[in-house]
Amino acid sequence: MTHDFTLPATSGTTFTPAAALGKNLVLFFYPKDNTPGCTTEAQQFRDLHEQFKQTNCIVAGISRDSLKSHENFKAKFSLPFELLSDADETVCNLFGVIKLKNMYGKQVRGIERSTFVFDSQGMLRHEWRGLKADGHAQEVLDFVATLN
Repeated sequence: MTHDFTLPATSGTTFTPAAALGKNLVLFFYPKDNTPGCTTEAQQFRDLHEQFKQTNCIVAGISRDSLKSHENFKAKFSLPFELLSDADETVCNLFGVIKLKNMYGKQVRGIERSTFVFDSQGMLRHEWRGLKADGHAQEVLDFVATLN
């Protein structure tokens, strides 16, 4: 596993990719809980969650939000997967997803919506960067299905 890390996760758990060995792993990085695009993306991963499980796949979302924010987001939208809190941006930096973005004419640092797929041996098999939220979960599922 070239991208090893440990992050606090929802449901009182701790997440490390090494624990996912033997299963495919989808890590989706998103800018912020309860924002329109991130909500759409999370809901679509939720709606396809059973199909991801059928492809021997674990899905986890990562942002800089606090665990409290994540727990509220997860409960509000009945998300069946864990959300990981990367408040100090360690994992965001590991994956290179922090970018300067323009928000209302100002330059701000934020997470570029990105998804990474690892196979059951922990090898990075595909990545999407700067993607559009709507329809992305289906695209990821279609790719994961080719790994089995």
